[in-house]
Amino acid sequence: MKRALSSMFMVGSLVLAGALPGLTHAQDVTTPDAKAGEQLFVKGDATRGVLACITCHGDGGNSTIPANPNLAAMPHEYLAKQLHDFVPQGDKPAVRTGADGAPSIMSTIAPALSAQDIQNVALYLSQQPLNPDTAATATHEATTERGQHIWRAGIADRQVPACAACHGATGAGLPGEFPRLSGQHSEYLLAQLKLFRSGDRKNTVMYDITSRMTDPDLAAVADYAAGLR
Repeated sequence: MKRALSSMFMVGSLVLAGALPGLTHAQDVTTPDAKAGEQLFVKGDATRGVLACITCHGDGGNSTIPANPNLAAMPHEYLAKQLHDFVPQGDKPAVRTGADGAPSIMSTIAPALSAQDIQNVALYLSQQPLNPDTAATATHEATTERGQHIWRAGIADRQVPACAACHGATGAGLPGEFPRLSGQHSEYLLAQLKLFRSGDRKNTVMYDITSRMTDPDLAAVADYAAGLR
């Protein structure tokens, strides 16, 4: 267990180093501008084929569509890294894809964003509060105990660490390293956990964890996380 947690924090630090503004695209990006990010999020940019993010992700990043993630109050660095991961790098395919390596809808949107756009939008969203009226909640009482146990203690006999070790007791995440999961749609969380487990979403740490978990495990912890505050 200790080795697993140590590895998680080590990898998280590496992710942080690759995602912080200024460490990538240093010559392309100035200080992130939240106002410019809001403009792009709300209105898009038709001249460059950039769609308004609000269409899918809701007012201030508070999505009301279970398949689309809530982005409000996510760490700036995490959001920026995820947007970059949807963009192919030269001859290399995008890091983030859908099931079986199929392009996701973001695969057609993110490439139209400049490095500055990404930083601007990420900063804007990180400053938006999670709307308690639209945030997701846990809905499956029968799995609450199982989800809570995995979140708080993991699954010791399968060397699955507690989710709270990285994402926090309340699911708030860790700025720069791990995303907020509280109030996230359980449908979206479950889909991402399965993509981690299949290897379609590239993340060594999450693959190692989810590969030791059953479908009921994933569903229980996804639902429990949605209800955290």
